[in-house]
Amino acid sequence: MNELSSILSAPVAQLGASTVTLGQLLAVVAALFLVLLVALIAALWRAANARAAAAAEAADHARDAEARMAGILQAQAEMQGRLGAVAEVFGARQAELTQSIGQRLDAMTGRIGQTMTEQTRSTHESLAKLQERLAVIDTAQGNIQSLAGQVVQLQAILSNKQTRGAFGQSRMEAIVADGLPHGAYEFQATLSNGNRPDCVVRMPNDAPSLVIDAKFPLEAWNAIRAAADSGSEAQKYAAQAFRRDLEVHIKAISEKYLINGETQDTAFLFVPSESIFAEIHENFESIVHRAHRARIVIVSPSLLMLSIQVIQAILKDASMREQAHLIQGEVIRLMEDVSRLDDRVRKLQTHFGQASKDIDDILVSSSKVTKRGQKIEALEFGTPGAETAEAVAAPVKAQGADSRTGQLRLRVVDEAGA
Repeated sequence: MNELSSILSAPVAQLGASTVTLGQLLAVVAALFLVLLVALIAALWRAANARAAAAAEAADHARDAEARMAGILQAQAEMQGRLGAVAEVFGARQAELTQSIGQRLDAMTGRIGQTMTEQTRSTHESLAKLQERLAVIDTAQGNIQSLAGQVVQLQAILSNKQTRGAFGQSRMEAIVADGLPHGAYEFQATLSNGNRPDCVVRMPNDAPSLVIDAKFPLEAWNAIRAAADSGSEAQKYAAQAFRRDLEVHIKAISEKYLINGETQDTAFLFVPSESIFAEIHENFESIVHRAHRARIVIVSPSLLMLSIQVIQAILKDASMREQAHLIQGEVIRLMEDVSRLDDRVRKLQTHFGQASKDIDDILVSSSKVTKRGQKIEALEFGTPGAETAEAVAAPVKAQGADSRTGQLRLRVVDEAGA
């Protein structure tokens, strides 16, 4: 025992000023062991509790899984029932659909047959109409051939210079005659120098007349058209010949028909075709400028028609100016009648005003008479009735002695007193 005590008291280590013995060391170790043992036991307890909780949770999960499985099995059973019901409904619907499709196919087959019948009948009718139209086309072809013959005849007419001039003259005359009144123009009139233009338009207010020439040189133009297939040289010579002939014709119009004081300073050169007019302005601009310098205006049928309409408006304006003094006289007489009417209306207004005033006076008098009568009715008559009547009538007589209204009031008061 002493040896054990000595062993336990034997120093083992030196910590600063303190000496650590074996007994103290063993006590510390024993304490540490005890602490570790307690911690181990606590850890084992917590592990046991965790395993128990995990087992409980696993059991809960298992119960939930069983419940969910049961729900799934129940839902599967319900789904199978619903699928069976849906299958039955689909079967019934399929049968109805099959029957409906069969009925529609039968109806469509009938309609298709009816449509094919109608289409066949329509096709036969269309073929019959087509045959009729072909007959009409044959007739039209015959008319076209006849018209072609007439065009050939027209070409033969236009190939003759005299007949071609008559054609242009007739077109110009038709335009002028349709647009101007009779007497405002003259065809083939003779001027003071002995020349006879195709048309002379009489301008208003003794103004100089307007000259229209319809002798356009179409033979040179036909030469240009004929040289279109002959090469550039032939076209060039034909264009030069056309330009030369047109310049000569413009110069002749300027020298023959422009007379100072007798005709206008400008004359019209009528071209009987719109296409020729457009071709001249497009490819022969120098001729147009030369004509302007010579105071010659090249006009197509549409431009001539427009110019005639302008001249017609000028003539109407001049006619209205000539009749202006007549219109002015009528306006003056109209104003006199209006002035007399105004005077008579004013007099009538004065009469109506006087009558209205008289009516107002009569109403005032009748109102006074009514008031007097009410006063008389309110009086109590005694024995001396005559004196009372005289007393009541005295102011009425004094007030109405100078008018018929006063006399009326006096008569009413006297009758009331009696």
